[in-house]
Amino acid sequence: MMEQFIEIKANNPGSLLFYRMGDFYELFFDDAAEASRALGITLTKRGQHMGYDIPMCGVPVHAADDYLQKLISLGYRVAVCEQIEDPAEAKKRGSKSVVKRDVVRLVTPGTLTEEKLLVASESNYLMTLARIRGNSEQQMALAWIDISTGVFRVAETEHTRLLADILRIEPREFILADAIFHDPELKPVFDVLGRVAVPQPAVLFDSAMAESRITRYFGVETLDGFGTFSRAELTAAAAAVAYVEKTQIAERPPLGRPERESGNSTLFIDPATRGNLELTKTLSGSRDGSLLKAIDRTVTGGGGRLLAERLMSPLTDPEVINHRLDSISFLIDEPSLCGDLRTGLKHVPDMPRALSRLALDRGGPRDLGAILIGLQAARTVGQSLSKVMLPPELEEAMASLAALPDDVENLLSGLLAEELPLLKRDGGFVADGAYAELDEVRALRDQSRKVIAGLQLQYADETGIKSLKIKHNNVLGYFIEVTAGNAGPMTDTPEAKARFIHRQTMANAMRFTTTELADLETRIANAAGQALVIELEAFTHMNNAVTEQAEAIKAGARALGIIDVAAGLAMLAEEWGYRRPIVDDSRMFAIEGGRHPVVEQALRRQSAGAFIANECDLSPKDGGEFGALWLLTGPNMGGKSTFLRQNALIAILAQMGSFVPAASAHIGVVDRLFSRVGASDDLARGRSTFMVEMVETAAILNQATDRSLVILDEIGRGTATFDGLSIAWASVEHLHEANRCRGLFATHFHELTVLSEKLNRLSNATMKVKEWDGEVIFLHEVGPGAADRSYGIQVARLAGLPDAVVERARDVLTKLEDSDRKNPASQLIDDLPLFQIAVRKEETRRGPSKVEEALKALNPDDMTPREAMDALYALRKQLAEK
Repeated sequence: MMEQFIEIKANNPGSLLFYRMGDFYELFFDDAAEASRALGITLTKRGQHMGYDIPMCGVPVHAADDYLQKLISLGYRVAVCEQIEDPAEAKKRGSKSVVKRDVVRLVTPGTLTEEKLLVASESNYLMTLARIRGNSEQQMALAWIDISTGVFRVAETEHTRLLADILRIEPREFILADAIFHDPELKPVFDVLGRVAVPQPAVLFDSAMAESRITRYFGVETLDGFGTFSRAELTAAAAAVAYVEKTQIAERPPLGRPERESGNSTLFIDPATRGNLELTKTLSGSRDGSLLKAIDRTVTGGGGRLLAERLMSPLTDPEVINHRLDSISFLIDEPSLCGDLRTGLKHVPDMPRALSRLALDRGGPRDLGAILIGLQAARTVGQSLSKVMLPPELEEAMASLAALPDDVENLLSGLLAEELPLLKRDGGFVADGAYAELDEVRALRDQSRKVIAGLQLQYADETGIKSLKIKHNNVLGYFIEVTAGNAGPMTDTPEAKARFIHRQTMANAMRFTTTELADLETRIANAAGQALVIELEAFTHMNNAVTEQAEAIKAGARALGIIDVAAGLAMLAEEWGYRRPIVDDSRMFAIEGGRHPVVEQALRRQSAGAFIANECDLSPKDGGEFGALWLLTGPNMGGKSTFLRQNALIAILAQMGSFVPAASAHIGVVDRLFSRVGASDDLARGRSTFMVEMVETAAILNQATDRSLVILDEIGRGTATFDGLSIAWASVEHLHEANRCRGLFATHFHELTVLSEKLNRLSNATMKVKEWDGEVIFLHEVGPGAADRSYGIQVARLAGLPDAVVERARDVLTKLEDSDRKNPASQLIDDLPLFQIAVRKEETRRGPSKVEEALKALNPDDMTPREAMDALYALRKQLAEK
C-alpha cells in the first residue's frame, strides 16, 4: 500500500494527497505533517519506511468538504485519490493484492464546484495569461473560466493594463507559464497577486496546439463558428481548457463557448482606483462598507454574481447601458409586477452550479431537485413577464426562459420524491409510483413482515393447519413450521410432498419450505440492493436528460439573474430615492444633489442625520469641446474626500446601468476612471507613501484621455512644501492642457487657486465652513470660491491634542502668517515653548496664587459699589507686585 501511495504522490507533486482508505482520506509523510498543522487534527503514525515511523493523519470522507474548504482557503492544492477497482476484483489477484487507486481530481482554488466551498454571490474564476512574442511586438491575452457556472471569456491585454484587467475579474487562481512568471518586467504584477499566481509548464501554453485543444474539448471541427480570436487569445483559452482537463481528469464541465471581450467595451479602472473606491470590499478586506454591499438587493446567487460582474466592469456603450436602465425604469413603473418577480425569484436555486456538479458526476439528488425547482420558478417568472410589453433587455431574458425544456421539467417532476437525500447512494429520491418494479421491491424491503404474514395465512388456509407458522433463523432462512402431529396434509400425498419440501425434523415439529417461499426470501434479501440499482439507473437517466439541455438551462439561469439584478436595482432606487441618469456620448458630467451611496446608508443606520447633497458640474464650458476641472479647497474634515469619491461612484453606477444617488445626473461616457485619494505605502517594494503617490499620479497623467474622469486628492503633500506645491501646480496644468479630461483636484495648496485666472476650463470650488464662538462648523457643502484657511488646528483640537500643544500651535501659526522674513521659523527658536509649558505646569503644582485666594474670598452680593471698586484696585495692585 505504501508503495502505491509513494508512486501516486510522485505523480502529483505540489499537492496534498487525499488517499482513500475505506471511510477515510489518509495523508502520509510530509503531507500528514502539513495537513495536521493546517487543519488542527491529530498526527499519528502507521508502520515504518526505511526504518522510520510514517507520519499519518486522516479525515472522514463524509466531512471531507469542510477540510477541503480550510485547506483551499490557506492556499493548498489537494489531489483526491479514490479506489478505482472493486475490492472483490483485487482479491482475485491474491489475498494480499492492493486495490487499484488513482487520482480522480485535483482540487484547486479556481476549479471548485462543491456548494460548501463556494460563495453563492461570488464567481470563482480560473484565469490564464498567454504571451506571444513577435519580431517587433508582443501579444498578451487573458482567458477566464468559472467551471461552477460554465462562463468562459477571453480578452486581449497589454503590459500597462495587465494588473487592472486581472483585478477587474478577481480570479481565485491565475495560471501562467514559468517563463512569464519569472519575467522581471512583470514581477510587480505577480507580487500583487501573491499565491493566486501559479506557474505551470510551458507545454500548457503551446500556441501550435491551441486550436486543436479547443476544438477537441467542444467536439467541433473548426472554431469558425466561435468568432474571431487572436493567436494570444486562442493560446490563453487553450491553456484554460488544458488546466481544466488536468485537474478534472476524466470529467468535463459544461463550459460555454469562449466569448471575446473588447478592451474598449468596459470602463478602465486602474488597480489603485479600485482599492480607493472600495467597490467590492473595503481597504481592510471586508464586504461590509463596500459599494457592492450598499447596492445589493438581489435574492439569487446568480443575480448576486451578475451584479458584482457589472459593478466591476461598467460599460462604455450608451445603447447597452440605456437598455439596462430601461429595465429598471419599467419595473419601478410596475411595482406589483416587480414584487411578484422578486417573490418568485426567492425560490430559485443555483441552477448553473447544480448543473456543473451533475455534469462532473459530483451531483446528487438535491442538484436534480435544484434544476427542477429552478425550471418551475423560471416558468412562473416567464408567465408574469408575458402579460406586459417589455423593454429590450427583459424581452430577451423572457425569450431565454421560454426556451427552457419542458420535457426535462416534466421528467424530473414525475420521478423525483419530495424529500431528497444529499447523496444518491442513500436512495429514496425516486417518487413512489414512478416505477412499478421499484414499488414492488420497496414493498418487499419495507413491508417484508406484512408479505410473510399474508403468505402464512395463505398456507394455513390451503392445508387447514391453523397453527402453521412461517419463521426465520440464520441457518435455514425463512421456513414453514408445524407440529409433528399436524404435518399430514403436507406429507401424505405426492402432490403435497412436491409442494412442501421437507427441510428439518425436530422433536415436536417439522419444518418445510416451498419454491415460492425460497424465491420470496431471495427477493427480500436483495430488495434493498435492487431498489438502489433501479434508483441509480433513474438518476443516470435524469442526469443525462439535464446535461443534454445544459446550454438552454444556463441561458435560462442567466436570464433569471438579469431579471433579479434589474428588480433589485429598482428596489434600491425606490428605497433610497435614486434617479435615472442620462448617459450618452457627450463630454457632460452634471450632477445635482449627488450623494455618497455608502456614507448615506451608514448615516441612516447610525441615526446621524441626513447626508448633505452636493452639485458637481464638469461639463464643457461655453460650448467648449472638453470637460472642466474643479480645484477643490477647504478644511480637513470638511468632506472633500467623500465628495471626490461620491462623484466617481456615481459615474460607475451610471455606466453599470443603475440609477444613481442624485437628484439628476447627465454623464457623457467615461472611458477611464482614475482616483488617487488617501495615503498608503508599499514598504515590501521599497516605496514610501510619497513614492506610491507619485507612481499612481504618473500612471494617471500618462494614461488619462479627454474622455476620462480623474479624481486627485492632496497631490504633493508628502514632501517639502515648495516641492509639493510645484508638483501639484504642474499636474493641474498637465491635466488641463495635455489630458484635457474632466477632473476634481482637491488640495490644501491655496496658492493653486490663482491658476483659474489663466486656465479657462479650471474653476475654484470650496467646502463651506462657519465659525461660531471660536468654534468651526463643517457644513459639508460645496460652493464656488476658494478657501483661505485649512482649519487644521481646530481639527487637531477635536482629535484630542493637549491644550498646551493646540495653544502653542496657534501662536506659531500667527507668527508665521504675520512674518515677512525669509525664514520665519527661525524667530520662533528662542521662544523655548517646552520650557514655558514646564513653568506653567510647575505653577499649577504649587497651588493657587494670592490673587486667586483673595478673589475667591470676595462675595459680590454683600458688597456696596464702593467696596467692590476698592477690592478691584487692591487685586490689581497685588497682581502688579507679582
